[in-house]
Amino acid sequence: MPKYMLIMRNSGSQERFEEMDFDAVITAMGKYNEAMIEAGVLLAGDGLSDAAQGAVVEFTGEAPIVTDGPYGEAHELFNGFWTIQAATKQEAVEWAKRAPLTAGNKIEVRRVTDETDFAGHEDNEYLQKEIGWREAEAARQE
Repeated sequence: MPKYMLIMRNSGSQERFEEMDFDAVITAMGKYNEAMIEAGVLLAGDGLSDAAQGAVVEFTGEAPIVTDGPYGEAHELFNGFWTIQAATKQEAVEWAKRAPLTAGNKIEVRRVTDETDFAGHEDNEYLQKEIGWREAEAARQE
């Protein structure tokens, strides 16, 4: 079954968020996450720290340039994500629509690539290594 990443984007709604009851925010997100867990679609999800605590590594010249946060325009930032397993893009979109977010936020829905995206390149050394890495990680998690 395909995997989709739901990328939560903050579009300048930080002010509204700061005015909200943080316990209510945690509860709403917890209920949303619980619904995805109970439906068997949630694979991973996390929030991200403030952009001011991050950095950007930009590849525009010969050597990468590192810029400390805050960085980017508000509409370019993302502050969390979920990775879900859904049969179709539409199902993933339906889950995204249920997120308890305030006005000004956006969720970008993107399919996570899988082996079908690399058809014809199965003999590539690093595709073969990646299969081994994933198997080793799965065994380590058991």
